[in-house]
Amino acid sequence: MYEKFFNFDCKPFELVPNPRFLYLSQSHRKAINYLRYGVQEHAGFILFTGEVGSGKTTILRDLIQKIDPDIMVSMVFNTRVDAQQLMGMINEDFGLEVDGKDKRTLLRDLNDFLIARHADNMRPIIIIDEAQNLCSEALEEIRLISNLETDNHKLVQIILVGQPELRTLINNPALRQLRQRIGVNCHLNPLTREETEAYVFHRLEVAGNRDAVSFHEDAFDVIYSYSKGIPRLVNVFCDFILLAAYVEETRDMTRELVEDVVGDVAWQENVNARPESSTNEGIGGTLPGEMFRKLSLIENSVLKANKTTEELVKLHKKGQAMPGLAQEVAKQGQQLQQLQESLGRIEQALFGSPGKNARQDKGRAINFKHPGRQKQGLFSRIFG
Repeated sequence: MYEKFFNFDCKPFELVPNPRFLYLSQSHRKAINYLRYGVQEHAGFILFTGEVGSGKTTILRDLIQKIDPDIMVSMVFNTRVDAQQLMGMINEDFGLEVDGKDKRTLLRDLNDFLIARHADNMRPIIIIDEAQNLCSEALEEIRLISNLETDNHKLVQIILVGQPELRTLINNPALRQLRQRIGVNCHLNPLTREETEAYVFHRLEVAGNRDAVSFHEDAFDVIYSYSKGIPRLVNVFCDFILLAAYVEETRDMTRELVEDVVGDVAWQENVNARPESSTNEGIGGTLPGEMFRKLSLIENSVLKANKTTEELVKLHKKGQAMPGLAQEVAKQGQQLQQLQESLGRIEQALFGSPGKNARQDKGRAINFKHPGRQKQGLFSRIFG
C-alpha cells in the first residue's frame, strides 16, 4: 500500500502484538519490571490487567522472548471454557495427553509433570490471557493448581492477564483464597498526551522512516482526544491517516486532515453521529462507511464531469460552437483527468494491483477522444 511512498520497511501501525514495536511508556516500563521481578522471584500468582488495546499481549510476548532457557511456558488464550476444558488446554500445551481423561486424572498428570520438571531444574509457567472470561469454578481450579509445591518452592507460576473486570471478579468473597495468593499485582495505564506523540514517532522510526510525515503540533491533540491514549486505537487512526496522506500525495499532517480522517474512523463518533457509517465487510471489514461515501462522491464527480464533456463535444459537432468552447472542453477534460487520477490512487491503496475484472474493464476508461466510452464505477466493479 503506502509503504513505498513513505519509504517504510514495513507498515508502522499494524494491529498485531509485535514486540519489535514495543514502546516503553512509564506505565509499560513499570509493568515489565513487575512481571520480570515476579518471574525471577518465583511468585506463585501474578496479576496483570489493562484496558482493551493497552498493550498487554505485546508485553507478554516480549517477556516470553526474553525469559531464561530453564523456563517453559503454557499459554492459554481461549478462556470461555469450563474448569475441565481449561485443565485440558494447560496440559496439552505442556505436551501431555488429554483425550478421554477426566478432571481428576488431568490434575494428577499435571502434578506428575511438574514434579518431573522440578527434578530437571526446569520452571514451568502458566499464562492465562483474557482471564476475565473465566468462571469462578475455573478460577478455583487454577488456585488448586497453585497448591502443587515442594517444601521450598512452588512447582508452577501462574500469570493471570485480563481487562479491569478481572479485578472485580477476583474481589468476589468466594475467591478470597485466590486473591490472598497474588504476589505481584500490576495495571497497565493508557498513554499520556506526550507519550502518545512519542509512541507514534517510535513506530515510524522502527518501520524505517521517523521523518516520513510532518505532524502539525495540534494534530496529536486530535489523535489523543479520540484514542484516550489506547495504543491500539492510535494504530487504527494513524494507519488511516497515512492512507489518506498517500491518496492526497502529501506528507503534511495538518489538524484538518487528521480530524477529518479520525472523525470518520472513530467508531463511537460514527455510532452517535452517523449511524450509516458502519464497517463494510465486503472488503475485509476494515473500511468505514463514511470513507465509502467519500469514494462514491468522487466517482459521481467523475461521471458528472464526463457527461458535461460529452455534451460540450456534441455541441461542437453540431456546429453550435460558442466563444471559449474549446477552452471549456479542455478545462472539463483536465478536471476529469484529476478526478480519475484521485480515484485511481484510492483504488490502488485500498485494493492493490488491479485484478482480472479490473483489467477487463480497462477498455471502458474515459477517453477524451471518444467520450462515449464510459468508465465503469468503482462500486459496480466491487459489488456488481
